[in-house]
Amino acid sequence: MIDLHCHILPGIDDGPQSLEQAVEMCRLAAARGCEAVVATPHQRKGDWWNCERATLAALRQKVQDAAGPVPRLLAGGEIRVDRHLLAEMMDWREDAAQGPLALAGSRYLLLEFGPEAGLPEAADLVHELVVAGWHPVLAHPEFIHWMGAEPATVAELVSLGALAQVTAMSLTGDFGRRAQADASRLVEMGLVHFVASDAHDLRRRPPDLRKAWDAIAARWGEEAARELLADNPRAVVAGLPLSSAMVRPVPAGTPEPALRTTR
Repeated sequence: MIDLHCHILPGIDDGPQSLEQAVEMCRLAAARGCEAVVATPHQRKGDWWNCERATLAALRQKVQDAAGPVPRLLAGGEIRVDRHLLAEMMDWREDAAQGPLALAGSRYLLLEFGPEAGLPEAADLVHELVVAGWHPVLAHPEFIHWMGAEPATVAELVSLGALAQVTAMSLTGDFGRRAQADASRLVEMGLVHFVASDAHDLRRRPPDLRKAWDAIAARWGEEAARELLADNPRAVVAGLPLSSAMVRPVPAGTPEPALRTTR
């Protein structure tokens, strides 16, 4: 498996606060079957601007050296959307010392929309980024009310070229009934392209994708689990387009799994 969304670099956002904690997160991810992790610190978000690429690269290498070769740590960022982002991306250069980071050096961008945004602004941004050759990825739409509670909004953005990433612990029920229901509905509508951990620590939000694989396989089949946790993320890391295949809605009458409350 490949984890496309993980806060694993220490001391720069609300992820691990020490190198030792970051290394333990790497070891847990590897033990649970993850071969590569894209480090996605918050970017352009309040105090967590984190756009100094050389600093992030040095920190990522420090964690990799301490943790060992598996999982492989790749560059990325969870990019906060505001009215200035589009202009920044239009001026983006590969050799720039600062700026938003794409996932694993690809043309895929992990975008975090805030509660103050809405469909018109999001649609304009997605359209312009796609025209410019980017692949916008919607981070955890199940946690953004105007997306998760309104799947037609996500469908509209996907029709414009966006992709969607839901959080592993949403699908397993560890974030509560509402997040599980909203994330599962998006999967059943064929609107989810990636499942990632969005891990921040070892206990409350750990980098464990195996539990999500098992939950997805039990409900939608092994092929769906492989697509969302391995094949599609591997295409991103390789800088390739996704397969045309997508998770299909389950047949009517398929029993719902038991929903659990947050731990």
